[in-house]
Amino acid sequence: MGNRMDLETTVIEAIRKRFQEVFGENFKLNEPMARYTSARVGGPASMFVVAGNTTDLQKAIEMAFIQHISYMVIGGGSNILVSDRGIEGLVILNKAKEVHFRHTGLSVVCAVDSGMNLSSLARQCIAKGLGGLEWAVSVPGTVGGAVVGNSGAHGADMASNLLSATIWEPGGGLRIYSNEEMDYSYRDSILKREQKAEQSRRVILSAELELRPEATEVLMARADGFVARRKETQPSGASMGSMFKNPENYYAGYLIEAAGLKGFRVGGAKISEKHANFFVNDEQATSEDIRGLIAEAWNSVREHFGVELDLEVELVGEWDFDENDG
Repeated sequence: MGNRMDLETTVIEAIRKRFQEVFGENFKLNEPMARYTSARVGGPASMFVVAGNTTDLQKAIEMAFIQHISYMVIGGGSNILVSDRGIEGLVILNKAKEVHFRHTGLSVVCAVDSGMNLSSLARQCIAKGLGGLEWAVSVPGTVGGAVVGNSGAHGADMASNLLSATIWEPGGGLRIYSNEEMDYSYRDSILKREQKAEQSRRVILSAELELRPEATEVLMARADGFVARRKETQPSGASMGSMFKNPENYYAGYLIEAAGLKGFRVGGAKISEKHANFFVNDEQATSEDIRGLIAEAWNSVREHFGVELDLEVELVGEWDFDENDG
């Protein structure tokens, strides 16, 4: 047993040394994830790499895959809840954000790296007089996360913009996926569904979005209306965005509110009084505090209305579940 453990330790140290050689100061060990998640919670990633471009992003994924190391890519950290115990394997922070525009007759194609901040891209498009992404002007996260999760707001979503995505496939290299191949539905895609499976994930490297020329002042007015609406209806502060998907014929926030849970608190986290589908870290919450809110909301809504809510947020890392967690 001792020899086997010594061998495993030697292999792990060799892998870490190789990552250090390739990525230098952009590679870290036991990096606290609370620094990189919008809820400001989460334990350490055992290995952590900052990828500043798509070349480094692909290189990090391929190195992990070849060495049989579990990996995940994060952008703005807005739709994940990382456990207090952290994440084994490699976490890649995607900072690839090149943007190019090309005219194709009546429309304009925006070719953008997956690490680009979505709201920043929306504002850049508005400034250029290109319409179609105004809905994203205050949506948190990156282009890659939006493509995977089919992010949306104000009656539009990524499925209405995406032409194609360049995706790295485990063991298969690069492949371009069309909009149809993404198999989009409400806050879901073929890649989103992989998050629930124990398998190596495909990773978005870049995307092409279809935009249309429109007067800048019209786009700005539309975007300002969306921003004002979001400020009016959604809380500020550290949260992950919408916690649950809206079930058919209902709003998740309404069901949680109707179950009497607005303002309900577990430790340093509470269900927002402004919008009950937002769970806010307002007093140095732990991930377990937030998960306690998730369990309370899920069980209360099921008990009161017979509706089982589906998480929009992904739980990441090492968790202990029991039968009442939903």
